[in-house]
Amino acid sequence: MERILIVSATEKSHTMLAQFLTSCHVRAELSFASAGSEARRMLLDGLFDLVLVNTPLPDEFGHELAQSAAHDTFAGVILFAKAEIADSVAEKVEDDGVFVIPKPISRVLLTQALRMTRAVHQRMTGLQSENRRLQQRIEDIRAVDRAKCLLIECCAMSEPEAHAYIEQQAMKQRRTKRQIAEAIINGETPV
Repeated sequence: MERILIVSATEKSHTMLAQFLTSCHVRAELSFASAGSEARRMLLDGLFDLVLVNTPLPDEFGHELAQSAAHDTFAGVILFAKAEIADSVAEKVEDDGVFVIPKPISRVLLTQALRMTRAVHQRMTGLQSENRRLQQRIEDIRAVDRAKCLLIECCAMSEPEAHAYIEQQAMKQRRTKRQIAEAIINGETPV
C-alpha cells in the first residue's frame, strides 16, 4: 500500500487534503505533519511514496522541505502554493523534481500530478534496484579477481588456470564463484 505524508499547518487542511485524495481514488496509508521540522523527523523515520506540502507552514514556507524531501528520499513531492506565487515557487523547486500545484486545488491537476509522481517513483525504484544489482555484480567480480591474483601468486597458476580453478570449485561444491573466491581470500580453501 502506498504511504503518503501530508504536511500542512492545520487539522482542517489535513482533512481537506485527505478527502481530496479520496475523491481522486487514492487508497493509501496517510501520515500527517503540521510543521517542516516534524515532517523532516518523519521522513527520517519512515519511507514514503509521496509527500504533499501545503504552504505556508508555521516554521517555514515549505519549499525548502519539498526540496529536501526530493533530494533525500525517493518519494514524489507535490507542493501547493497560492496561485499568485505558484510560478515563482515553481522556478525555485522544479529543478529538484518537485511538482507545484496552484491553490485552490483542481482535482484534474492533482490527479495528473499524482500519476506523474507515481510514474517517477516507479522509475526511481527500478533504477535503484538495478543499481544494487550492478553493485553486487561489481563486488562479485572484484572478489573473484582478488582470488585469481592470490592463486597466480601462491600457486604459480596462469590467469586462465586460476579462473578455471574457481569455476570448477564452484561447480563441485555447488557454491557461487564469489563464495569460492572469498574462501580462497580468507584462506579457508586449500589449494
